[in-house]
Amino acid sequence: MIKFGPAGNPEAFYEAGYKHTYQIMAWLHEMGLNAYEYSCGRGVRLKEDTAANIREEAQKYGITVSLHAPYFINLANEDPEKFDKNIEYFAESSAAAKLLGAQRIIFHPGSPSKQERSVAFARCKENFGRMLSIMDEMGNQDMTYCPETMGKVNQLGDLEEIITLVNLDERVLPTIDFGHLHTRGIGAINTPEDFDAIVQRLKDGIGVERTRKMHVHFSKIEYTAMGEKRHRTFDEEGFGPDFAMLAPILVREKMEPTIICESKGTMAKDALAMKQMYQAAL
Repeated sequence: MIKFGPAGNPEAFYEAGYKHTYQIMAWLHEMGLNAYEYSCGRGVRLKEDTAANIREEAQKYGITVSLHAPYFINLANEDPEKFDKNIEYFAESSAAAKLLGAQRIIFHPGSPSKQERSVAFARCKENFGRMLSIMDEMGNQDMTYCPETMGKVNQLGDLEEIITLVNLDERVLPTIDFGHLHTRGIGAINTPEDFDAIVQRLKDGIGVERTRKMHVHFSKIEYTAMGEKRHRTFDEEGFGPDFAMLAPILVREKMEPTIICESKGTMAKDALAMKQMYQAAL
């Protein structure tokens, strides 16, 4: 079943008087949403009792939880000590995901820094393979690791790089951030054909089933010549991409992704808008 929900807690949730993340599960259910992404972008600081409350409420209201790993991850880094830190970030994220009842862990592949891009990506690919083996040894075989397409030109994570990483192991799924692909292409997604080309490339690159079940991030994003600048809301004019162009493709391809909205402050409202566009396409 296709799923829609927000990344984190929107402004409207707090304006309604709520304070705790576990309370958002009932709130999302009332809206008609069924997914939620918990962010550990600034580090994993989740307490066991907090996680238990979130997991219990999510299960009660049928909300599928995913987890975003720390932004500090950089699998292209040359420093062996940095790889050890990456192990720590993956291990902590996996432990937190289990506490939350989440299976999908989303992460940023990294950036080349001063390396040649091809060299940096080769190191990223090698290190991700090593990381998967290490996570297995730690007992995390049931976790689904989801490398994300990135929005800045100088970051690793274009579509072809993500396809390559996904093909390292059958358990890996892509996180396709259409806003990121739009901005790293300096406004590359403007027509239904642009969306369709991405979906068809994924089908060819990772197979139909993993394309159908992929993780998706979606928001409108402002960009510069270097790519992503800031996230916007669906109500703001002049920014893309447009989910209404993607919805009929999801229906035609019988896709069932988890779609997480990352709009600035209005992620639940805009997630609901995407669900309504999808239902209209049906």
